[in-house]
Amino acid sequence: MAKDKVVLAYSGGLDTSVCLKWLQDEKNLDVIAVVGDVGQEHDGLEEIKEKALALGVLDCLIVDMRETFVNEYLSKALYANAMYENKYPLLSALSRPAISKHLVDAAHKYGAKYIAHGCTGKGNDQVRFEASIMMLDPSIEIIAPVREWDLKTRPEEIDWALAHGVPVPATKDNPYSIDDNLWGRAIECGVLEDPWAEPPSDIYTMTVDPQDAPDEPEYVEIKFSKGIPYALNDKQMSFMGVILELNKIAGANGFGRIDMIENRLVGVKSRECYEVPGALALIEAHKALEDLCLEREVLHYKLGIEQSWATAVYNGLWFSPLKEALDAFLASTQQCLSGTVKVKFYKGSCTVVGRKSAYSLYDYALATYDADDAFDHGAAKGFIDLHTLSAKTWASNRRQEGAPADVFSAEKAQGPLKKGKYDAVTEIVKEDDHSDIVEEAEQAMYGTAVKA
Repeated sequence: MAKDKVVLAYSGGLDTSVCLKWLQDEKNLDVIAVVGDVGQEHDGLEEIKEKALALGVLDCLIVDMRETFVNEYLSKALYANAMYENKYPLLSALSRPAISKHLVDAAHKYGAKYIAHGCTGKGNDQVRFEASIMMLDPSIEIIAPVREWDLKTRPEEIDWALAHGVPVPATKDNPYSIDDNLWGRAIECGVLEDPWAEPPSDIYTMTVDPQDAPDEPEYVEIKFSKGIPYALNDKQMSFMGVILELNKIAGANGFGRIDMIENRLVGVKSRECYEVPGALALIEAHKALEDLCLEREVLHYKLGIEQSWATAVYNGLWFSPLKEALDAFLASTQQCLSGTVKVKFYKGSCTVVGRKSAYSLYDYALATYDADDAFDHGAAKGFIDLHTLSAKTWASNRRQEGAPADVFSAEKAQGPLKKGKYDAVTEIVKEDDHSDIVEEAEQAMYGTAVKA
């Protein structure tokens, strides 16, 4: 009798390696492993494939997702200057929907009833994978082995793997969990679970310690066309090429480390460390170009859209109608976002020091205080009068009526202010708690009583 099939999101790491064998032994399923190349560090994806085949999978697909990942996912993230909690550039959250799309495609190709992943029961990635799969094909059933099995710790997983002949890269002495792609690296577990402990130097591979960075600053000019970078220091390259080169340059100058307490979707606060040198540098440069080129109200409104976009993607809603609608808004803001931004890297910092664009809304004649000043200073008085008219009317009314307001030192020195109608009503309320209070209050305020 033919077995049911399951497509497994496979990385060759500890969790997914144990998942593969567990699905075979515990669920009696034929496994199709899908390995997605999104630019992560590896010694060779073919070795991961051979490992999967040696464990008896039906097939192992190696899918190069890098170009798609850059052009369809990272481009939209850059449009949004996407930073969850205004700190984290969403590297894992961006790759999950890209991988999910290929998992669903593989399930259709092989007629698989299930898709499985190796995410934990208190992480964000389980939500991202499952929400993406459900939105792409609600008929596919999902298996989450890590939520089902009784292996509670990474050492227990390592012991189980060794007992079942599963080779794994993790050891009990090196317990870090790493997720990485073109946009950067996420590191957790081990000593990092203590929020007081300083991250050990061995967790970093993309960035040097800022104190060991070069003693001279390094300047880089980044050219953008419609919101997408296409050249560094006048050397044209693809968006992916820009990311890879900036990862090297920024990392060599000690820029791009994040150590944060993150609020996970499932309600847990988690200590997370990231290396995102190229991503952070591009977001800083992209923001600077938007400051120059976007109209004020669009720029201000976009800030809220950016946070909504980042939160939606962090929460696994890449394929949701809201996120797609936000994409349309963001894309419209990038139509004239072309120009050059100059950044300076120095010992862990990245500072924008120059920007220029044919679409710049910066007008020297309006901004300067020199003799070339073309700003109409005479128009300011009328503008201020109209701008403050409503608030000025409100303030005049409240002071006239004696409503609670700030009392200035000079007024305090003159003694109690003259009582207004507000105070008269207040005193009546304090002195009388009977049914005629309304009538007396109205007399005090309007001069006549309203009879029932």
